[in-house]
Amino acid sequence: MTTNQEEIVVNDTHQLADRTVRRIGFGAMQLPGPGVLGPPKDRHEALAVLRRTLDLGVNHIDTAQFYGPNVANELIREALYPYPPDLALVSKVGARRNGAGAWLPAQAPSDLRADVEENLRSLGVDHLTAVNLRRHEVDGKHDVPLEDQLAEMAALRDEGKIAGIGLSTVTVEQLDFALSTTAIACVQNAFSLVDQSDTPVLERCLAEGIPYVPYFPLGSAFPHMPKVMEQVVVKEVASERAISPAQVGLAWLLARSANVLLIPGTSSVAHLEENLAVQAIALSPADLSRLNGL
Repeated sequence: MTTNQEEIVVNDTHQLADRTVRRIGFGAMQLPGPGVLGPPKDRHEALAVLRRTLDLGVNHIDTAQFYGPNVANELIREALYPYPPDLALVSKVGARRNGAGAWLPAQAPSDLRADVEENLRSLGVDHLTAVNLRRHEVDGKHDVPLEDQLAEMAALRDEGKIAGIGLSTVTVEQLDFALSTTAIACVQNAFSLVDQSDTPVLERCLAEGIPYVPYFPLGSAFPHMPKVMEQVVVKEVASERAISPAQVGLAWLLARSANVLLIPGTSSVAHLEENLAVQAIALSPADLSRLNGL
């Protein structure tokens, strides 16, 4: 993984609410069964993945009570409790699952409070580093005013149950409105080499010093949507550097903006180790120029 051109060196850490975290963390969404529903296919491996994250220096884990539901948090608690004092546990609220696995909105302030408290209970803590409010449309519109949701999240912060308020799936206008009412600890939106439509939100976060945590960092998980690893130039850079196409896509994100935090998820120890090795991969200006050409 050497080059005769100057390499782009990225910062290793970033502030996230009341914690300083490494820029590559771990997302727990893939720990439950297929469709983020039910128990893992291999419980022993899922627990091993979580324990290995700490061995490799991860101190930022992203989860949600509705992953499973009631699966990801339970695995995290079994594998890692009592937690290291520097571990940032981040969750999200705004949705629930029904018995068939459908994603249902849970947007009322009372829903947000109940689900924060359920996350605290299942993880066995009295405080979360941040909780992301995932905005969820019903019939193409938001039924609950963002102002009311933020007021409830701020109350939870004032009570010490969360250190920071995050937002997920928001526009730059919604982010600006939120910033006019309270401090925002992080934003989670879709962003990748093949989908940079959220650039205005990313740039607004950068200007405000807010961590930006992309989901779908390797392209959409939905069928027939662009995937980073399928792009010819990504495969070429990966081959030249003897790394994987996925590592190219993740390394590009770290180099894209200093406020990007990654939370790649997996249910495999080997895949986890591959993801976390990205921290040591430095892309050259020529690499970035070719990739940006996409």
